[in-house]
Amino acid sequence: MKALIIPPVSQPPDSKCRRSYWCSVFPAASFLFLIIFAVYAFLAPDYKEKLSRWEIADTFQNFKFSDCKNRCRPPGSESLPEGIVSKTSNFQMRPLWGFPKNEDNSSINLLAVAVGIKQRDLVNKMVKKFLSSNFSVMLFHYDGNVDEWRDFEWNDRVIHVSARNQTKWWFAKRFLHPDIVAACNYIFLWDEDLGVENLNPKRYVSIVKSEGLHISQPALDYKSLVHQQITVRASKSGVHRRTYKPGICDGNSTAPPCTGWVEMMAPVFSRAAWRCVWYMIQNDLIHAWGLDYLLGYCSQGDRTKNIGIVDAEYIAHYGFPTLGGVVENQVPSRSQKTDPRLEVRRQSLIELRVFQKRWKEAVEEDQCWMDPYKESS
Repeated sequence: MKALIIPPVSQPPDSKCRRSYWCSVFPAASFLFLIIFAVYAFLAPDYKEKLSRWEIADTFQNFKFSDCKNRCRPPGSESLPEGIVSKTSNFQMRPLWGFPKNEDNSSINLLAVAVGIKQRDLVNKMVKKFLSSNFSVMLFHYDGNVDEWRDFEWNDRVIHVSARNQTKWWFAKRFLHPDIVAACNYIFLWDEDLGVENLNPKRYVSIVKSEGLHISQPALDYKSLVHQQITVRASKSGVHRRTYKPGICDGNSTAPPCTGWVEMMAPVFSRAAWRCVWYMIQNDLIHAWGLDYLLGYCSQGDRTKNIGIVDAEYIAHYGFPTLGGVVENQVPSRSQKTDPRLEVRRQSLIELRVFQKRWKEAVEEDQCWMDPYKESS
């Protein structure tokens, strides 16, 4: 068995050698330290400047993000650059190739009428007059008959929408969304049984604009079927906003139908008023009874001032009962003695009660809403 032999540890020969060793290392370490210090002194200002730049950039990015976050964007367009978003549309027809020769991007006005072929002559006069005044025209065909209008030269210049046995309010709710008519200054939503011999659409628009009327209608002449006295033409007035009736309406009246009221067969809405009215039209109540008494909430201010009847430009209301007639190709049985017009009126009354109930419930449930007409109502 071999013994483990541990070699002796060598010792520095003497203290002089140890001093020589540290003397050789120290200068080298000092030189390296000086180099590191010089490099740091040279790079530090640049680093601080870059750091400052990064902080500024970061602050700018945060500000930019905050600014973008607060920007109002149409729902669904958030993933698109803002410049490509087309928020509105209009009723201007476009050619299949090329561009319109005289393209006018200025705001125009719209006439929308619910029509049936039986009133084609009245509608013809109405459409020609409004087209000549640079209106867009949309016809809502409630009888489903579109082809028989092709005889008129203006047929291809108007927009046709067809759905059988639907009212103009049904059409308006679905095809006149506020963003679609946003290019229009005024929206004329009319019945078909109106005479327009004494109406100039351009002058009418000029009058309501100068008078500040957001909701209006042309006055009715002496040949008209009149439902409320306020709509009758006052021959010595350009515009009137109230009517006087002993015991009912006087100069202190502030509620419809004495003031702040128009009839629903020929209303005219400003762009702002229509945006409000469209929301009030109920999707499932197609006759819109009761809406006329609440139009003041959409008048963009005081209904006694912003709703009025234009006497200078007036129309005739003939009151022809066409909507709700007998459906074509349907032969009623002997036991079926239903009067379509009577049924339409009955349904209108039912819808009126439903609408009034909804309004009452909405007022009671909305704790944040304040009724500006609470006292007068």
